[in-house]
Amino acid sequence: MPGENLSRDEARERAALLSVESYDVSLDVRSATGEHAEGESGPRTFRSVTTIRFRCAEPGASSFADLVAPTVTAVSLNGLDLDPAEVFDGTRIRLEDLAADNELVVDARCAYSRTGEGLHRFVDPEDGEVYLYTQYEPADSRRVFANFEQPDLKAPFRFEVRAPEEWTVWSNGAGELHDGLWRFAETKPISTYITCVVAGPYHYVTDSYERTLADGTRLEIPLGALCRKGLAKHFDADDVFLVTRQGLDFFHDHFDFPYPFGKYDQAFVPEYNLGAMENPGLVTFREEYIFRGKVTRASYESRANVVLHEMAHMWFGDLVTMEWWDDLWLKESFADFMGAFSLVGATRFTDGWITFANRRKAWAYRADQLPSTHPVTADIRDLQDAKLNFDGITYAKGASVLKQLVAYVGQDAFLEGARRYFKRHAYGNTRLGDLLAVLEETGGRDMAAWARSWLQTAGVNSLTPQVLLDAAGRVEELAVVQEAAESHPELRPHRVAVGLYRRTADGALTRYARTEVDVAGPRTVVAELAGAEAPELVLVNDDDLTYCKIRFDTTSLATLRAHLGDLTDPLARALCWSALWNLTRDALLPARDFLDLVLRCAGRESDIGVLQMLHAWADAALVHYVAPDWRETGERLVAEGALRELRQAGPGSEHQLAWARFFASVASAPDELELLRGLLDGTEEIPGLAVDQELRWAFLEPLAVHGAADDKVLAEELARDDTASGKRHQVRCLAARPAAAVKAQAWAQVVESDALSNALVEATIAGFQQPSQRELLDPYAERYFAAIERVWAERSIQIGMDVVRGLFPSLRHSPRTLAEADAWLAAHEDAPPALRRLVLEARDDLARALRAQECDAAAGR
Repeated sequence: MPGENLSRDEARERAALLSVESYDVSLDVRSATGEHAEGESGPRTFRSVTTIRFRCAEPGASSFADLVAPTVTAVSLNGLDLDPAEVFDGTRIRLEDLAADNELVVDARCAYSRTGEGLHRFVDPEDGEVYLYTQYEPADSRRVFANFEQPDLKAPFRFEVRAPEEWTVWSNGAGELHDGLWRFAETKPISTYITCVVAGPYHYVTDSYERTLADGTRLEIPLGALCRKGLAKHFDADDVFLVTRQGLDFFHDHFDFPYPFGKYDQAFVPEYNLGAMENPGLVTFREEYIFRGKVTRASYESRANVVLHEMAHMWFGDLVTMEWWDDLWLKESFADFMGAFSLVGATRFTDGWITFANRRKAWAYRADQLPSTHPVTADIRDLQDAKLNFDGITYAKGASVLKQLVAYVGQDAFLEGARRYFKRHAYGNTRLGDLLAVLEETGGRDMAAWARSWLQTAGVNSLTPQVLLDAAGRVEELAVVQEAAESHPELRPHRVAVGLYRRTADGALTRYARTEVDVAGPRTVVAELAGAEAPELVLVNDDDLTYCKIRFDTTSLATLRAHLGDLTDPLARALCWSALWNLTRDALLPARDFLDLVLRCAGRESDIGVLQMLHAWADAALVHYVAPDWRETGERLVAEGALRELRQAGPGSEHQLAWARFFASVASAPDELELLRGLLDGTEEIPGLAVDQELRWAFLEPLAVHGAADDKVLAEELARDDTASGKRHQVRCLAARPAAAVKAQAWAQVVESDALSNALVEATIAGFQQPSQRELLDPYAERYFAAIERVWAERSIQIGMDVVRGLFPSLRHSPRTLAEADAWLAAHEDAPPALRRLVLEARDDLARALRAQECDAAAGR
């Protein structure tokens, strides 16, 4: 039996046979509160009754409906009662002898989730209140109601929910309460995975959006925002609404298709596995986007980007949906691009493309160099494949490719293509060709050739400048050399800007010449720059128009080593930092040299998001890429540098906060830990640094890691912050303590038991893996490879992914670990492909780390 998986072939066969007319879903979640129902054992359940009306193109044929539930009470097909024991196998309901018009009624007991998949139930430790929300993508609505779980079998939905009387319930449509029953307006035709229910005593704030469209139509959209009561005092809903209204204005200006789903609620929910989910009319977000303490501008920018990303999905994904997960990029790549595009065009975050170039693309570059890389349009064989393809290729590379497409066809042609796409395919499903057709109409370019190069091949190209000077010291010839990896040899067409930079009299490194050129093939001469003054820095892909790895000629690299901090343009600086990090990851630049650049130049970085990314990269370089015999020296230099920058940062500034967090993450020496302890108990002070609750946990974690904060100290801190957030912090810190018994307990809680919720599994894994505790972790490498196949089979896919990724012995930097991974892969060729992919990716990261360590060691000899 296929179990919970569903193959593409099965989905296509079912879509050819069936068309769905409507769903009526009735849920009773009163069991969410109080004790288990009398006589109930096993998971806590709720009642789910679903009525599906659908047509069959071949009367007499057989098919199946999807449902993952502990028990089914009754099944009726066209008025005939079926025996649940005969037709339901735990994941599918067999449907035989279908009529042309059919009605299926399923009465089931479905299980509340503790893994963030399906209907998640959360009990707030602060006040005991219970909160529910659903999360389905790609295929978990079948954990809540019977359905045909695939994106191309769209239908209108009517939901009704019976809940505890003191609760409020939300769904995709507007809701009304009658005699204890919440009834919701019928939706437009949508896919199963974007239906949604949120229920509980949530704190709810309302607003509205009004606009007169070009044709004179008055548009009024009710806005709402909700979170747990315990977070209400931190909830800055006004800023969420501000960005929401700005986004709605922007998309109405550019899409010429009114927002189609009525109201617009945004729910910030606990223990959420994702950043957010684009359920039409009821978008869900992880509640960490409600900030309990001081954060930098980068955090507000990130939240705004996510709000706009999900809003873009109302058109790209919800209104027009991919036919199958192969074309997942048709929604995620567009939403990722549109999130940045609208962020810059509509909000206060006008430097959003800097974050995109520095942070989002780093995710793409890593994913595109893994052995599991795939084209943007992927080959998705089944649902497990789909789950893993919510990755840096589908999101960030796809968005980068779309940015290149805008440069290729022009912004106006691109947006006009989007407008035609919405009108032509509204409430329908599409494939790649449907989008290419409208872009060919509006852009006049051969989109098939472009798609073959950019969407249907994998891998990232590198672009390197070659500069030849004449006797007078001017540019005789400047060329761009394009290279590709042996495994993915495609050379692509790139529309790029090439910038030339020199230092001015005051020492600033500034651009004095720029041109755009179409790079094609292995070498392209940039004729427009002939005769220019000799550059000190050539920046290929200036302004970040294309997707590539930037390389440098010898002169440019020497300039950056000496004068990176003098580069005045923040986007150019971000691009150079990203390029230098790629050189480090590729073992072409010693990790200690990258750290030296960070220590000398990061203190001058004006963009807070870039600074925080540099901190993350520096930490990764220390943990994975420096030579082991230099690691202690590097840790000391970085910690000293971080403390120096912390003391020099402006009092109360976001840069001070960023350096404080970074210092805490690298602190290990007794005097450094003593400073953190003093900042916690008030005996030490750094002018302007307010140590709020979130920062307290950031300071406590290194104390726990190095044995300077025991379980009693952590329990006292939890008493001070007895909240859901505080509990996650405490669990992470408890698992971080340097003792064999602690590690054994953490391992057992995650690997041998399913008692922890998804959020606490994540926190425990984060605490377990500590770079300073390599010897304690060494015994778990063998246990990891012995356990992962069982964990994958027994746990939900989300928990399985968390365990397989999070507990891989990535800190044991040894050829022995590579050999163990290779041995597991060789012995488990028949393991689920998604599981093998996770191990293969982790193995590749480890091999990359070993190569980088060799490069770094050579620099020290």
